[in-house]
Amino acid sequence: MKNKNLALLAIGTLFTLASCAPVYKCGEPRPEGGIAGSSRLIDVVNERDELCEDLSIKTEENEYLIKNNQKLGFVNDSLATTNKNLKEEKAILDKKHTALKKDHLELSERYSDAVTNNLNQGHLYDERIKEKERKLAEKESALSEREGEIKKLEDEIARQDSIANRLNSLLREALLGFDGDELTTEIKNGKIYVSMSDKLMFQSGKANVQSKGKEALAALADVLKKNKEFQILVEGHTDSIPIKTAQYKDNWDLSVARATSMVRILQSEHNLHPDRLTASGRGEYDPKASNDTAEGRAKNRRTEIILSPDLSEVMEFLGK
Repeated sequence: MKNKNLALLAIGTLFTLASCAPVYKCGEPRPEGGIAGSSRLIDVVNERDELCEDLSIKTEENEYLIKNNQKLGFVNDSLATTNKNLKEEKAILDKKHTALKKDHLELSERYSDAVTNNLNQGHLYDERIKEKERKLAEKESALSEREGEIKKLEDEIARQDSIANRLNSLLREALLGFDGDELTTEIKNGKIYVSMSDKLMFQSGKANVQSKGKEALAALADVLKKNKEFQILVEGHTDSIPIKTAQYKDNWDLSVARATSMVRILQSEHNLHPDRLTASGRGEYDPKASNDTAEGRAKNRRTEIILSPDLSEVMEFLGK
């Protein structure tokens, strides 16, 4: 009982001292001269200040993780699109494979019927059977070869897709410093599209690349110099509002000039070989959104850098 009373007395004393101490908010400086009270109370206040500082750091880390999660979401969407395209291509190949197997089965059945119906036709029958066997062997050999080619095509498509996904990831990392309304990347039909807004790249009605746009091209060029198997098409786009100046006759003229300006920077300032570069302009004729709203027109005013992998082996197969 005596110990219990002593404990209650100590707790009451601590609360009395805490109520007498001045209270400061997180980040608020304490007055010069320190804090009145016991050394334990001073330790508590100091500990509170450390916790406030740690809370501020954790808050900044949380904001960074939220932004990073959004960027990972964009990557996931791109991978989902690529996976869908591959499944569609595989479905087409599976149909062709099934048709070849069906042909093979029909030929085998015909051969079996011929053997049954002509067992007694003598030497002429034997010669015909041999001819059918020869043709059947040729068909089987052709089918086996075709199946091997289909497997090679599937492997090549998978390899090219893997290369495209890797390059797209590298580009996203290199271009993290740019806002989503300034620059986006995505994979469509095995190609990588890097879309740069005119806000990032050009002044209105001009074709000279702005300083921030040059920073984006520099980051892009650093990645492309290490991935030489990709061809680079720079394609200019505008909205539908007509333009006519002393320098540019119309939007089509302006879109080509902007694409050419970017190609020259990639070649002259970043040493990308000109045989990899193509400049073109679509003017207002390939919009991403409706030109009836300001938001839609802003999306349409862009320059796209389209990166195409080397598909020579795939085209060679399809040409057979």
